[in-house]
Amino acid sequence: MGFRIEVDMDLCQGHGTCEGEAPDLFEVGKDRKVVLLDACPAEAHRSAAEMAVRYCPTHAISLVETD
Repeated sequence: MGFRIEVDMDLCQGHGTCEGEAPDLFEVGKDRKVVLLDACPAEAHRSAAEMAVRYCPTHAISLVETD
């Protein structure tokens, strides 16, 4: 069982909280939108991904469980 990260680019405002919580998974580009560095990261990154979801001020990030 794994997970996938999804970002709603219409909601993203480039606050950079996700990058602060999970710099291996997210980067804020020059256009102030998030760049998803790894949409299907290893399980070891789950905790950081969950923190990015929790603290995103616009709720633009979600995790989807995969088989």
